[in-house]
Amino acid sequence: MKTASSAPNFNYGFPTPGPQTPTPQDVMNHVFFASHTDWKQIREDQQFDYIVIGSGFCALGFVERTLKNNPHARILILERGPFFLPEHFQNLPLPYQQTLGGLSETFPWTLSAKTHDARHIKWQHGMVPFFGGRSIMWSSWCPRPTPEEMADWPKETIAAAQRYFESAETLLNVISAADLDKGDKAPPPGMRPIFGELQARLTQRLENGLGEIPSATRVMAAPLAVDAPRLEYVDFLKFSTPGPMLEIADRQQKLAAAGRGAPLTIATECVVERIVEQDGTATALETSRGVVAVGKAQLILAMGTLPATTLVLNSFPEAKLAGERFTAHFISSIIARVPRADYDFASEIGELELGAIYLAGQNEETQGQYHIQLSALSDRHPVKNAATAAQHMPDVVATATIEQLLESEDDVVFVCAVLGEIDNKNKDNWYRRNDGADPTTNVTLQVIESENDAKVWKTMEDGTFQALERVLSPKGASRVEYWHPDANGGGTWKAERPSQDAVRVPGLVHEGSTMWIGEGDDAVVGLDYKLNGANNVYVTGASLWPASGSWNPTMTMVALAQDLADRLSAR
Repeated sequence: MKTASSAPNFNYGFPTPGPQTPTPQDVMNHVFFASHTDWKQIREDQQFDYIVIGSGFCALGFVERTLKNNPHARILILERGPFFLPEHFQNLPLPYQQTLGGLSETFPWTLSAKTHDARHIKWQHGMVPFFGGRSIMWSSWCPRPTPEEMADWPKETIAAAQRYFESAETLLNVISAADLDKGDKAPPPGMRPIFGELQARLTQRLENGLGEIPSATRVMAAPLAVDAPRLEYVDFLKFSTPGPMLEIADRQQKLAAAGRGAPLTIATECVVERIVEQDGTATALETSRGVVAVGKAQLILAMGTLPATTLVLNSFPEAKLAGERFTAHFISSIIARVPRADYDFASEIGELELGAIYLAGQNEETQGQYHIQLSALSDRHPVKNAATAAQHMPDVVATATIEQLLESEDDVVFVCAVLGEIDNKNKDNWYRRNDGADPTTNVTLQVIESENDAKVWKTMEDGTFQALERVLSPKGASRVEYWHPDANGGGTWKAERPSQDAVRVPGLVHEGSTMWIGEGDDAVVGLDYKLNGANNVYVTGASLWPASGSWNPTMTMVALAQDLADRLSAR
C-alpha cells in the first residue's frame, strides 16, 4: 500500500514538490470513485449490465445481492453528490450531530401554497445529497410490517417482501433492542448495559397493559439497524451504506484483478437530469457530467422517492399516473417523565439506561395506521453521560435535550415520536411537473390534511397519552409530567397535557406512493418492478408503496430491492 502520492516521474517531492491542494473528494476518487480519466472511459468505451442511480439503501440492497449472484456483473453507480460522512453521524464524535438538517438537506421541489399555508402539515422533509444518501442520517428503526399492515398491496408483493425480510435484516444489521447488551453483546465486566433492565421492564409493562390502549394492535422491543456483528464490545453502531458499499467496491476490485469478477464502478457528483428513450427503451442518460450511453444495461432507479419520480415525469410523459398519488407520515412529538422511584425495579436501573419500544395502532373507523417510536431514558448524570447517550440514542430527531435531562435526574424520560399514515386515497395530494426550466426541480408537491388524516392523528395522540398515563406510569396519570415547549427553543415541565398545536410537527417524513406497484394500467409500476411503458427501467424504494401504512419503510425497501436483483440475475 502506498503511503504517499507518487508516480514514476514524480516521486515524493522529486524533481519538484508534489500536489499541494488535494481535497477529500480527490482522495476518494483516487481510491474508490471514478476519476476524470475513468469517467472518460466510462462514457466512451465501457459497457454495463446495470446502471444504478443512487447510493443509499436500495442501491446497496440491489448491488450487494446482484454481485452475490454473479461477481462478474458489470455495475455503474451514479451518485448526484460528493462524499460527506464515512458512516452514520451518531457513530462519530458528538459535534457531528450538528450536521443533521440545515445544508445537508435539500428540497428539489416547490411546495404548493395550499400546503405551505396550512395549519398542521406544512412541508416534506428533503433529500440528503451525498454518497450514502439518507442512510448517514436516519433513525434506524426497522419493523417488519404484518400482512394486515400492508393494506392495498398486491398479494404477490407482500409475499415477496416476506421472503426477503430476513436477508434484508441481515444486510442492515437489524437487532431487537431486547437483545442489545446480551450474550456476545454483553458489556465487559464492571460495565452495566445501556439497554438493560429499563428496556425489558417497560416492554413488559406495555405487553401486559396493551388492552388499556383501545387503538393499539401490537408492541415489541424496537428492531434497530445497530448491530455490529464483527466488532467485539461494540453494542450499538447505526448502519449506513458508505462503508458496506466501499467494502463491496474493494472486494470487486480484488476479484477483477484475479479474473474472478468485475469492478464496481462508482461515479459521484453526477446528477442524472433526464432519461433519453426510444420506443420505451432507455438509450442514454443526460447528466451534469455529459451524456452516458445506456447500451444493453438495465436502469435501476434507487435515488429516493421524489427525485426518481421527477426523473420519470421528465423522461416518460406517457407515465401519466406518476405523481398522482402521494403518501407520507405525519408526526406528533410528545415528551413526558415519570419519577424513577415509582418503578419497583428502580434500584436495578443503572446510572444510564435507554429503551426503544415500537407500539403500533389503528383508527377503527378509517383503518388508518399509526405507531409510537418510544425512546426511554434514565440518566442520573446527564452531563457526564452526554456523549455515550448521544451515540446510543435510538432515534436521531426524537431525543431528549440536555435541558430536559438536567431537570430529570430522578425521572424516567419518555420521548415519543408518533407517526401516522397519510390517506392514500386523498386526491388533493400529488406531485406534478411544472414549467420550471431545471429538470431536476421542475415539480410541485401538494399535501392537504384530510378528514381521515385528522381522525388518525387524534387517535394516535390519544393512544400515546393512554400508554403513558395508564400503562407506563405505575401510579397513574397524576405522576406524569409533560414537556411544554416555548417560542425560544426551551420549555417547562407541567402536569397537564400539551396542546395539539404544541405537539404536532409540520414536517412530513417517509414520502412514498408516487409510482405505486400493481397489476395492469391502474398502477405506475408492474409486479416485476418495471416502469409501465418502459422496457429497461426499474423502480425501487417507497415510491412503490400502494399505501404507506405507518411502519418505517427502509427494511421493506431493501427486501424488495433484493427481490428485484434476484429476478434480473435469473434472466
